[in-house]
Formats: sequence, structure tokens, C-alpha cells
Amino acid sequence: MSGGATWDAELSAADEPSLWDPDRDDRLVCRAVRQETHDVKTFVFSGRSPCRFRFTPGQFITLDLPIDGATVNRCYTIASSAARPHRIAITVKRVPGGLASNWLHDHMVPGRELRATGPMGDFTPAGRPLTKLLFLSAGSGITPLMSMARTLDDLALERDLLFVHAARTPADIIFRAELDVLARGGTGVRLAHLCEATGADGQWPGYTGRLSLPMLRLIAPDLLDRDLYVCGPAPFMAAARAMALEAGVDPSRYHEESFSFEDLPGDAPPAPTETEPAAVSGFTVEFTKSGRTITCGPDTPILTAAAAAGLRLPSSCSRGLCGTCKSRLLSGQVAMNHGGGIRQREIDQGQILLCCSRPVSDLVIER
Repeated sequence: MSGGATWDAELSAADEPSLWDPDRDDRLVCRAVRQETHDVKTFVFSGRSPCRFRFTPGQFITLDLPIDGATVNRCYTIASSAARPHRIAITVKRVPGGLASNWLHDHMVPGRELRATGPMGDFTPAGRPLTKLLFLSAGSGITPLMSMARTLDDLALERDLLFVHAARTPADIIFRAELDVLARGGTGVRLAHLCEATGADGQWPGYTGRLSLPMLRLIAPDLLDRDLYVCGPAPFMAAARAMALEAGVDPSRYHEESFSFEDLPGDAPPAPTETEPAAVSGFTVEFTKSGRTITCGPDTPILTAAAAAGLRLPSSCSRGLCGTCKSRLLSGQVAMNHGGGIRQREIDQGQILLCCSRPVSDLVIER
């Protein structure tokens, strides 16, 4: 508080604030930055004026990052509790060569503003019966599950939660102290940390190695009685999925985050090549920055056709939710059926989402 603000004035303003509406004011203000581990930071945001955020634990927001004179869209899972609506937080791991994560770690400070959209996503236990839960996470994939755990704790709901988190070493365990407090509080939370290596001092009393089905059965003998929520790097999720299948977990009780949270090393396009031969009949799609031209059928999403032609473009959800593949349409027409990852005013300005746009004519795209 500054400039003559008082406790009473601030509390009155925050008493019944309106819901955050990105269509009215899409800017968030960074209020705090916390160092979680040597390469992980938490960034806490609020609105420019007092407001409440409505989201369900497990959802994400998409940030517009001003990097090197361009806008880079990245989606980040909300790590904070849905029961504390006046602030929203993301927790980001610095990825070597990662375009967005390194910018956030190096440039995001309290007071700086970013544009954002969301919250979005359907990886959430909201709307489902509160059953016995098993959270499986690895690395920064802990964030949506931490939001769920924090929300359960804040609401003081009766629960039976087993939280299993995998990390490289004990020093890499995100939220370790907070999770330990939750597990010691007698609130129905049990915790199992799993580290690939014991770390520099070699003193680690917990599980060591990579998660396997025998280890999972040891940690969770009642595995088949629990609803599983899984998030982490793609190899971890693939392994967890295979374990659940082998163990006989009911598919309706298995839930995973369906898009990758791994940072992209950059948006630099591959070297220009000759025009792609038309593998199927369709429309030509020219990408001005890469110098590539591909063919895309009228029933094929542009992102899918680009990937088939070997063109690597930024993307995450592939469902029109996150906005990562947002691009400017310079000429031509598309049919776009998005899930909320783009604002109407951006559409009016010629922006499209490549993952959910199909060509209606030949196209020229600024990408």
C-alpha cells in the first residue's frame, strides 16, 4: 500500500470485488516472486484493481510474454488454491534453452504486468464425487495437483489423499516443506517422495529410483480403490498410464493432464526449403517467417498439416484452449472452432489458432 492508502480502504475494496474478466481488463500484475528450488520460481499475480479469480483446481492460464519484440503465448497451470480467489500463482521451472521459462525467471519482477487469458482446462476433480485420491506427479507437473491439495486443505474437506511426487534429487522437490506440513497435520494426507538420486550428501530416507508398478503397489496397496490424477513430463505420464493399465485400474478413475508443460527451446523456424509437394488435394498455406509452403486439406487443422510436413510450430493443448499456437492470418479464410484460447478482439484483428483452424481458401500466415 502506498500513496495514502489505509487498511480500511484496502479491505473495503477487497470485500466484494468483481470477478476477473479478461475481456474487460486482461492484465495481471505480478505481486511476488518466490524461489522454490534452485531452478523453480513461483509468480503470484492479481488484477490491477481488486478482483476475484474463479477457477477449479487443475486449470491453467495463458500468458502473453513480450520476448525480443514479439508476443509469445505460453500456458501455465495454476498452482494456488481455488479457495483463495484474490491471488493467482504459477510455478515455473527454468528449462535450459527454454524461451518462456528463462524470460520469466530473468525478467518477471513484482509490479510488472502481463496480458493473460483463462482460466481454462478440464483436468480437475471439480464436479466429481470426493473419493480416495492418488496424486502422481513428477517435476513441475506437481503444480495442478498442488492446487488440488491446497484447495482441499483450505476447504477443510474430509479426504483420503495419497500424494506421490518424483524428482531428480531431494533438492529438486518442489513445495517439499509445505507438503511435509500437510502430511504431518493429521488431515488425511499421506506423502511419498521419490528421488532418482540421493543428492550430494547421500542422505535420503525416502524412495529412490524411478517409479515402477511394484513400488507403486508398495506405496498404495489400495491402488484400485483410488481415483488417480497424473501430471508430469510425457515419459512419466506414459509410464504411469502403462502401470495403471497393467494393474487393472478402472479407466474412468484415471485422469491425466493432456498437454505438455515442457518449455519450447525457442520459436526459431527451420531453414527454408522448396515448396512442399501436395500429398493430398487441398489449399496452399504459406508461412511467411519460415519461408515454407505446405498443402492442407479442408478437413485438416493447419497445425496437423504443418506437423506432417515437418514444420515445428509452438503448440500445447491442440484443442483451442491455451492459445500457444496463436498466429496472424495475413490473407485467406479459415473455419475456426476454438475452446476459449483466443479473445474476440484478437479474432477481429486477424488472429487464429492453428490447432483448430481449417482452411477455406489458400492462406498466408505470419509464422
